[in-house]
Parts: sequence; C-alpha cells; structure tokens
Amino acid sequence: MTSPALRTPRERARTQLTREIKEVARRQLAQEGSTALTMRSIAREVGLTSASALYRYFPGRDAILTALIIDAYAGLSDAAEAAEAQVNGQSLMKRWLAICHGVRDWSVAHPQEYTLIFGAPVPGYAAPADTVASATRVPTLLTGLLAELVTAGDYDPTGHLPVSRTVHRAVRPLLQNSPTTVPDDLMIRGLMAWTYLFGAISFEVFGHRHDIVSDPAPYFDHEMRSIATALGITGRP
Repeated sequence: MTSPALRTPRERARTQLTREIKEVARRQLAQEGSTALTMRSIAREVGLTSASALYRYFPGRDAILTALIIDAYAGLSDAAEAAEAQVNGQSLMKRWLAICHGVRDWSVAHPQEYTLIFGAPVPGYAAPADTVASATRVPTLLTGLLAELVTAGDYDPTGHLPVSRTVHRAVRPLLQNSPTTVPDDLMIRGLMAWTYLFGAISFEVFGHRHDIVSDPAPYFDHEMRSIATALGITGRP
C-alpha cells in the first residue's frame, strides 16, 4: 500500500471526502431513516454542487450503504478480536466472555452502526457478497473456540437433545461450511449461542428490557456464562 506521506494531494482529498460522505450518510440514516437517504440529500449536506458529483465517489446509494455496513462489521469484529487478544492463552471461558463483552461494548457505544447491520433491513437494499468477509469474522472467532473445546477433549456429546435429520437438513448451509473437527451437535449449539448473544445485545440496544434489567452489564455477563456452560465451555485452563 502507498504510504499516506507519499500520496498526492488529490488522493488525500478524495480519501477525506469519501470519509465525509460516509459520515453524512451514517448521520442521515440515524436521524431520518433509510427512506430519506438519497444521493441528492447526501451531496447537499457534503457541499457538492450536484448529486452527479457524488457518483465520482460512489456509483449509487446502495454502494454507500455497503461501505457503511462493511465499516460497521469491521468495527464490531476489531473490537471482538482485540478483546480476545487481551486474554489469549487463558481459559476458553475467559476468552468466550472477552469476545462477548467486546461485541456488547462496541454495540452499546455504536448503536447507529449496530442498527445498520442488525436492525430492520433497508427497503430495496440487498447486501452484496462484499459484506460476507466482514460479517463472518465474529462467528469465525467463536467457532474457533468450539474447535479448541473438541481438541482439548472437553466436548461431551451426551446430555443433549439428539439432532434429527430434519434439523440437519435445516442447517445444512451451516454444517457444510463448518470445520470438520467440530461435531454437528456442537456447531448447532454454537449457532444457538451466536443467536442468543446478538439477541441479548439487540434487546439492550433497542431498549426492550430497560424496565426489567436495571444494570445490564452484570446481567449480560451472567447470561454469557450460562450460554458458555451450555456449550460445555468451563473456566478451567
């Protein structure tokens, strides 16, 4: 990559304006909703003379949305990976909790970005394949813990509901892309844990249980410990 110090003034100006365009679009989404987000409204707030000038930076509104979604997933994933790195080498429980708290902390601090990737879909927008790599970083991190659980000999296949053929067929896309070292039953429970993790965060971010949970952080920690226990993750080294 070209060093920032070696980039031309034109390149630096383009990078700065691209960043400003995304910031304006992100703010408009939060304040007015997706239906009010247009190339014209973004161009007007950025200070471009016309919407056509904006097309030099993004080919359309959907391209701006895609850029915002990729940025949001990257921010979320960076937070989770950084949190896990701080306890790397410690017990699976500590690493699981670090990832979960990293995801929650970022989500609570960035509700607008969280809403963009986990809120209601934007009408008329379909996320392209460009977003897949960013979206799978946190699930990949969690799947890695499940693989280590099996490698360490701590996976116990007993005491859980058997997985029927119907369920196997229902989650075939998941199982086809899962590590071969992780049993199907554990991957399915991992999917349940992933769903619970983001369900709990969504309830907090969107205010669905503010009247029944007065202190979200310790309750979230208890939830995640309970889910880890269901997965077979313990606190021992």
